[in-house]
Amino acid sequence: MDKDLKPFLSLIIFGNIENLILAAQGVSAHVDPVGLSILSLIAVVIWFLIGTFGTKVAMKYARYINFVGGLAIFILGLQAMVQSVPGMLSFM
Repeated sequence: MDKDLKPFLSLIIFGNIENLILAAQGVSAHVDPVGLSILSLIAVVIWFLIGTFGTKVAMKYARYINFVGGLAIFILGLQAMVQSVPGMLSFM
């Protein structure tokens, strides 16, 4: 692995977890899966383009990017758990 990309490894791993959380939120909110898929693909292409052309600029901000990305993942995870509590309590 390229040593310049190593600082972003944790963001890649936790970004995949974030995608799973967002997919679960879409399912629990009864979102149209086709529309969600199209929007997800558009977002992936945009992030791919940003990653391809913005990596050199972002290298000096790797610590901040990792922190903000990790914080966003943490907040989305908390949001998903808080939103799922009422549904879990209704089964009791």
